[in-house]
Amino acid sequence: MSSIGAPGIILLVILALLLFGPNKLPELGRAVGRTFREFKDGAREIINEPEPAKRSEAAAAPAPQTLAADLPQDRKLPE
Repeated sequence: MSSIGAPGIILLVILALLLFGPNKLPELGRAVGRTFREFKDGAREIINEPEPAKRSEAAAAPAPQTLAADLPQDRKLPE
């Protein structure tokens, strides 16, 4: 794929000015920057999360199995 280049960037800036106006562009830029920053922070948090902690939590607390006899008889189950 070819790159946008200088003429393409100039065209995009002019188009953004026409669509959003000069007053809205700084707000839009800040919102996009915040969104990217939150995404990067979330991705780092997921990547840096220790794997052994996940496995030990899952192995330490198995899900309890309930039998139909353990449920109260007056309570109806959702259909």
